[in-house]
Amino acid sequence: MPLDENHFLKRSRDDFFAGLALVLPAVITVAVLAWLFHNVSNVTDALLFFLPESLTHEKLPDGRLGPIHWYWSWVALALAVFLICLAGRFGRNYLARKALEWIDHTMMRIPLMNKIYGTVKQVNESFSTNKSSFKQVVLVTFPHARSRAVGFVTGEQCGPGDEKLVSVFIPTTPNPTSGFLVLVPESDIVKLDMSVADGIKFIISLGAIAPDHPGHLIAPLSNQNPPPSSQ
Repeated sequence: MPLDENHFLKRSRDDFFAGLALVLPAVITVAVLAWLFHNVSNVTDALLFFLPESLTHEKLPDGRLGPIHWYWSWVALALAVFLICLAGRFGRNYLARKALEWIDHTMMRIPLMNKIYGTVKQVNESFSTNKSSFKQVVLVTFPHARSRAVGFVTGEQCGPGDEKLVSVFIPTTPNPTSGFLVLVPESDIVKLDMSVADGIKFIISLGAIAPDHPGHLIAPLSNQNPPPSSQ
């Protein structure tokens, strides 16, 4: 193959990857937003139950009703935001708190539903009241003694005797919504000078997007033998 043709292919390849680096973040962002809107609209569209479907849905050529018009989905989303804000304002007064307590008491007395409701409530309260949840990025020894994993402190537990254990969530990559929960002695964790947002970026990007100070990720293993001294 001639040299100029090799040069052309190399330049084309470089241009392609350069363009991909520029376009891919925007495409992924739009795709994620579209996915979120589609899944959220499946729920919020039900708020327009008081309107006739002939008004909110498309009419197909055969006379049947098709999917909802996109602009009505936006109206439903705005209505959902308004109702949530209204519930937040309503929940601040005494009567509303008593009504919520009654609803809470009723939900906890219904078999099966009380298990789901109680679990969701506990998780919600743990993140709304515990100020240390997902506020610290740490390094822990995982999955074996010669490796380290990036995790997030989620709470503190009492261990055997006077030992203090720290709950650390170790997310998977590139999907941080799943992962492992490990209990680690407080003395065995290495706190990183890194924000939670930087930690999530580091995990989602497979380690490609390092923090501003990558040296903070480096911590000597406790069981590593010291290098031999030079004679």
